[in-house]
Amino acid sequence: MVLLSIKLLTIHKQFEFLPVQLDFWHPDSAPHIVTQMQVDFHVRADQSRSVQTLMEQNEIQYEILLHNLQEEIEKQFDGKRNFTGRHSYTKYNDWDKVWYKAYGFMGKSCSTTKKSNIFVFEQVGKESGRKKAIFMDCGIHAREWISPAFCQWFVKQAASTYGKDKIMTHLLDSLNFYVLPVFNIDGYVWSWTQDRMWRKNRSKNSSTNCIGTDLNRNFAAAWGTTGVISNDPCDETYYGPAPESEDETKAVATFIRNHLSSIKAYLTIHAYSQMLMFPYGYTFHKAPNHDELTEVAKAAVEALSSLYGTKYEYGASATLIYPTSGSSEDWTYDQGIKYSFAFELRDKGRYGFLLPESKIKSTCKETMLAVKSIASYILSYAS
Repeated sequence: MVLLSIKLLTIHKQFEFLPVQLDFWHPDSAPHIVTQMQVDFHVRADQSRSVQTLMEQNEIQYEILLHNLQEEIEKQFDGKRNFTGRHSYTKYNDWDKVWYKAYGFMGKSCSTTKKSNIFVFEQVGKESGRKKAIFMDCGIHAREWISPAFCQWFVKQAASTYGKDKIMTHLLDSLNFYVLPVFNIDGYVWSWTQDRMWRKNRSKNSSTNCIGTDLNRNFAAAWGTTGVISNDPCDETYYGPAPESEDETKAVATFIRNHLSSIKAYLTIHAYSQMLMFPYGYTFHKAPNHDELTEVAKAAVEALSSLYGTKYEYGASATLIYPTSGSSEDWTYDQGIKYSFAFELRDKGRYGFLLPESKIKSTCKETMLAVKSIASYILSYAS
């Protein structure tokens, strides 16, 4: 497999009709492509020459980022894949290690909750009556491994620095954090054992052999109406047969509905692109508190950048990247959670979904600052 990156000055419809299969990394599919956008996709090695020829015929400049995808997959790990070793917060962990490690936190400053097929950490400090809460999920798209790595990092840091770090201690004493470390468990397992680039869940679809639904198109937020979506089960952005048709989506939506009175912020962690987005994705109309969301995002991005200088963009999803419907952050916003944000973590395309393990610690440390910034705002201003 070969990964190519291009920046389009004009829209080229040829991408939608190429006689070869492109696996889009950024954006999610050909219809999402707009002018001035960096486009990353990978193709089979035996098809890469025909794709390059087409781009050259249309005077499209391109760069080959990865010549051998399998080699890059292996190079993502500091050593060999962490199948048998111990859980580590600076390595990628398969689902068994994530699950096993969860038991190590029981009885500390967090508890665990099993709801349907989701596994949620409840991060708590002192019991002080009814608290505001923040819900954070990671790993809705299976191949975005840095996302679950961050949720695990967050739980560990919250537990280990409670009573030592003044800001974290104050946040945990004053807020509850519900943390879902791996939203899409079946897809995540598949990305470890069968197909590293798998995105969707692993549900079966009627009348086709194509597997999976894009869980971030399956929420009841203008579901199936606009943007980067597909009604074809074989596509990466297939939105499913109905809103909340998927067990994972239904379980998360039910959990959030049951805790709506306390949840004041929703954070969903993705990769990659280095962006912090907020509603709306399904319309270009501004959210009622758009200006406030902009200020919260700006402060979070500045906090993140203060550590290593990593640059993030921020803004409403539809304008910052492209319109889409059925996303989790639009759904939570429509449910009344007025501080709903979607992170796209490192990087901007050099490694894409294959961010090396050597980058986990720095990525998590800077993202932690952004989450603390948002949480501090929620504590002070959310009603």
